[in-house]
Amino acid sequence: MDSPSSASSSLPTGSGDLSAFKQVFRRHAAGVAIVTALRPDDTPVGFTATSLASLSALPPLASFNMARAASAWPAIAATDFVIIHMLGVRNREVAELMAGDNSIRFAGDHWAPGPHGIPLIRDVTGWMLGHVIERIPVHDNAVVVAEIIDGGLGNDDEALLYHQRTFLRPGSPV
Repeated sequence: MDSPSSASSSLPTGSGDLSAFKQVFRRHAAGVAIVTALRPDDTPVGFTATSLASLSALPPLASFNMARAASAWPAIAATDFVIIHMLGVRNREVAELMAGDNSIRFAGDHWAPGPHGIPLIRDVTGWMLGHVIERIPVHDNAVVVAEIIDGGLGNDDEALLYHQRTFLRPGSPV
């Protein structure tokens, strides 16, 4: 393992080359979730997220980050409620679908209207209905905080991970 002093690339300290910064985060595996909501005209919107975090247990709060240039941002900026879906390895195809072309994300039978009419993705390992309580702008992005008010568990599965630009399953314990 390289020590910090033997690393071949350095992270930017200002407005320099961001390639090492991006590479560091590509090396960090993250769980995969889908966030869904409704636009003001009640059309569904959603996206695949790897920034989901548990913020607090009391009260139950979750957060996720997103670009304010994302196609889903206008809906997230305007909505009171979101559904956060936890994905297992069996959900890889829907994760890829929801990360792709936004015009086809809800074509198919992989979802149904859930609480408040918000899209509920079928066969996930768990889902949480969140009341959006904060949208914190950070440069061109936002941190969204939701208080969890309902939810459910699906069938258990290994968590779907995203690492080095690839969806994968967890490996052996170390």
